[in-house]
Amino acid sequence: MKAEAWIFVVCTVFLVLVTPAYWLVTDATEQGGDWTGTSALVMTTLLTAMVALYLGFHAKRMDPRPEDRKDAEIADGAGELGFFPPYSWWPLWCAAALATMVFGIAAGAWWLFIIASVPGALALCGLVFEYYRGEHAH
Repeated sequence: MKAEAWIFVVCTVFLVLVTPAYWLVTDATEQGGDWTGTSALVMTTLLTAMVALYLGFHAKRMDPRPEDRKDAEIADGAGELGFFPPYSWWPLWCAAALATMVFGIAAGAWWLFIIASVPGALALCGLVFEYYRGEHAH
């Protein structure tokens, strides 16, 4: 975790240096200045600082992982890595239904939104309950 924390610390330092420079270059104090970019950079800086503090705090409290130790062997990282789901068609149908619903809202065709919400609900139920029935049931 220490490596990940240092990555976010470096990103935070970079953003702390870039944000005031961006503010000065775009001349945000004038009428037509770019407050949007400056605000986005400030929020990004705070976000990376928050992640760096979280990772740094937990890196001190947990045992080093094999990838954090310099004397670790490749075999130290062996073992079960977790569950990785097989192929699934449900995300495709969820995305298609959501795209149709958003298009219906954008076009002002509420009837299209209502029609697309029915297959959207079915696709979402299929995605949620995918591992409870069928070929990949647990």
